[in-house]
Amino acid sequence: MFKHIRDDINSVFARDPAARNAAEILLLYPGLHAIWWHRVSHWLWNKKVRWPARILSNIVRLLTGVEIHPGATVGRRCFIDHASGVVIGETAELGDDCTLYHGVTLGGTSWGSGKRHPTLGNNVVVGAGAKILGPITIADGARVGSNSVVVKEVAEGTTVVGIPAHVVKEKKPEKADPKSRVEQLIGFRAYGEIDDTHGDPVAQVVSNILRHSRALELQVRCLQQALDGAGIDSTRTAIPGIDAADFLREEESSPGYVI
Repeated sequence: MFKHIRDDINSVFARDPAARNAAEILLLYPGLHAIWWHRVSHWLWNKKVRWPARILSNIVRLLTGVEIHPGATVGRRCFIDHASGVVIGETAELGDDCTLYHGVTLGGTSWGSGKRHPTLGNNVVVGAGAKILGPITIADGARVGSNSVVVKEVAEGTTVVGIPAHVVKEKKPEKADPKSRVEQLIGFRAYGEIDDTHGDPVAQVVSNILRHSRALELQVRCLQQALDGAGIDSTRTAIPGIDAADFLREEESSPGYVI
């Protein structure tokens, strides 16, 4: 037990630059308190002592703001940062070295019995406010961006963002010595953000539309210059009610779009 607590404290030093000493982490980190007490309630749950286990988990929820069902499985060195409003359902499973931020929900989507909640692999980071719903798997090394809603499987080393969540980056996680806490956290990204700011598919589509519009505008101007060079008045139009010259002057005076 004490080895697990020591590992948890060391993992906080690696992930939270605000942590100054072990005493501060031991006394003032409710996310760790919630996980430590969950281990007790989970042990009771597995021993079929269900009623006391639920009572304990509810007391811990009132004290820490973190609700972890006694039936949930939480791996080693997991860390809930800024612990508040976190909900982890009964059949949820967390691997080792997972990091969850405030407002995260690992919820179910069905009323039936059996597996209803997500499974997180090792070294998974879930950003603030993210919702992972249903019996899906978030594979090792995956990142879930803040406020994302995940309802489908997430592959190993993949980053997803948005509502519903979509892939913005795929990268195989670094291989690390399991005995080294520092090396094991290589590639850690707080709140599940990514370095590639141009990876959002929606932003790429909008950017491509603007580029295409700009390209068409340049082609029209080239055609206009060619017509002017051939002595043809390009401002004349046969469409009733439209003055091409006024339209062109209005377009030239507008700020336009910057790509």
